[in-house]
Amino acid sequence: MKRTRVEINQDKLQVSSEILRALAHPLRIKILGFIDQHDELNVNKIYNTLRLEQSITSQHLRIMRNAGIVHAKRDGKYMYYSINYDKIEQVVHAVNRFLAQAEQES
Repeated sequence: MKRTRVEINQDKLQVSSEILRALAHPLRIKILGFIDQHDELNVNKIYNTLRLEQSITSQHLRIMRNAGIVHAKRDGKYMYYSINYDKIEQVVHAVNRFLAQAEQES
């Protein structure tokens, strides 16, 4: 069997791991699903409706914002969140390509 040299771009790996980590948490998936149902939501509506603590909700939203999977917009003292569908679609396509390639190689 021929060995293939593996080259890993550390910057891309770091970005990818942040995005996948942000998507891999059950509570973040729940928050994303809730935002998806409403297009754009105020952080207060998110934590009150889902019965979460404000600090926990803000922490999860910060992780998703840093990973680029949600957009944040300030309107006065309120922060509104919406989903970055383009980023999520890119991630899904990349994971599917990786899985298809891994399947072909096995």
